[in-house]
Amino acid sequence: MSTSSREDKTSWLWSVYNETKQQTQDLIPVISNNFVNPDTIFANNQMSLQDIEIYGFDYDYTLAFYSSHLHTLIFNIARDILIDEHRYPEGLKEYDYMPNFVIRGLHYDVQKALLMKIDAFHYIQLGTVYRGLNPVPEKEVIAMYEGSHVPLEIMSDFYGKVCHTMKQFMDIFSLPEMTLLSCVNDYFMKHNIDYEPVHLYKDVKEAIGDVHVRGIMYRAVEADIEKYICYGEQTHAVLRKLSKNGKKMFLITNSPFDFVDRGMNYIVGKDWRDLFDVVIVQADKPGFFNDRRKPFRRVTDKGVLLWDRIHHLEKGQIYKQGNLYEFLRLTGWRGSKVLYFGDHIYSDLADLTLKHGWRTGAIIPELRKEIKIMNTEEYVHTMTWLQALTALLEQMQVRPPGCNYIQFLKTNCFNRLRTKDIFNAQFGSLFRTYHNPTYFSRRLSRFADIYMASLSCLLNYDLQHTFYPRRTPLQHESPIWPEQTSTGAMNIPFQSHRTTTGSE
Repeated sequence: MSTSSREDKTSWLWSVYNETKQQTQDLIPVISNNFVNPDTIFANNQMSLQDIEIYGFDYDYTLAFYSSHLHTLIFNIARDILIDEHRYPEGLKEYDYMPNFVIRGLHYDVQKALLMKIDAFHYIQLGTVYRGLNPVPEKEVIAMYEGSHVPLEIMSDFYGKVCHTMKQFMDIFSLPEMTLLSCVNDYFMKHNIDYEPVHLYKDVKEAIGDVHVRGIMYRAVEADIEKYICYGEQTHAVLRKLSKNGKKMFLITNSPFDFVDRGMNYIVGKDWRDLFDVVIVQADKPGFFNDRRKPFRRVTDKGVLLWDRIHHLEKGQIYKQGNLYEFLRLTGWRGSKVLYFGDHIYSDLADLTLKHGWRTGAIIPELRKEIKIMNTEEYVHTMTWLQALTALLEQMQVRPPGCNYIQFLKTNCFNRLRTKDIFNAQFGSLFRTYHNPTYFSRRLSRFADIYMASLSCLLNYDLQHTFYPRRTPLQHESPIWPEQTSTGAMNIPFQSHRTTTGSE
């Protein structure tokens, strides 16, 4: 190729680049007018509230939301248990809880002591692998895993149960556990202490478990409930709305009765039990959904366990343990007329949707924060430009690579990093690994019919409303509808359009 023709081609490529950039700039005001409302309920599966007769709820992070003080409390107590009871170094007291270090849904390689984010296709998102508090270079990750793919046999299984190699952290309560793991690893590495990663993982897991099992967390929350429980998620209004519309309601939680009673008194009021037809505590989910052996046992208001056989689940009574099969037999509440809400994708929702045909709703508190970030001008600009660059790179592959291609590639990589860092500097978004959905997202779409930031989102919808999943085009399909946006996300059917309040 002559110098003249090469210069002509370079000039043409830059003109295409600049034209695309200008088109992107022109699109931003249009996109900015279509911001997603954080109070939207999103659908993975078509579902009509008109068909729902019975509403079920988990307690923690479903009916009750907690402040960041709770995670700090769990971290500090578990750290001190490691020092006082497992003889870990006193120097660990130098570490404080870091609320913005980790995100939910991460995987931890127990044997390699690595925390990472994995996508729906089992590929590690390079740049999100941490040993302790420090990122692991991409070349080292690729060498350790012979690429960036994690085989199925060393990952958690379909239900997220722990295997010998990988643990996935799906629970909101696991945030302090991941942070503590990272801090202890960091301390040992900084001080050149030889240690067995498997032992460290088990010790941290046991210490975190003790915070719950010994009742330390429960007593602390009950003693200072205003510090730990966030009042304002309009839980009472949601329950009152359902009750006024003649809906049956039940509560199934792993938490003990005293703890739930204290929290619900604060959130709803002393008459909270009048709203529920059945209340089950210390249910031992997910075993509750699978183990047929444990019968229900009635608990008195003073916490005394009664020995009588349970023939009916009576309103106003409190029951402990039990199992779903006995619950179905005693209530007759079966199939798609039941909608159960929970925050844990595996423990709360998986069995219900796969084995029992209940409808499921996932409560994802992180959703509100991520949507607000997505609605910022910085994010819109970065994402729009990233997609335009990706399209350019795809087209330019058919041409001989040159300095322009390399430059575009560098710009593309920079924008990909920006879209990660804008959510979380270490691990990015809960829902995406660059172009692909995360492993968490794939499970969310599989096990939840609908998902939302909090139960308060229900106040914006009529109880006759039908949720429709967005028909996004498959890779081989062309977009038919010009606005490929979530159904109802931009103009959700607020009841205020028809009535003055959200609680009929």
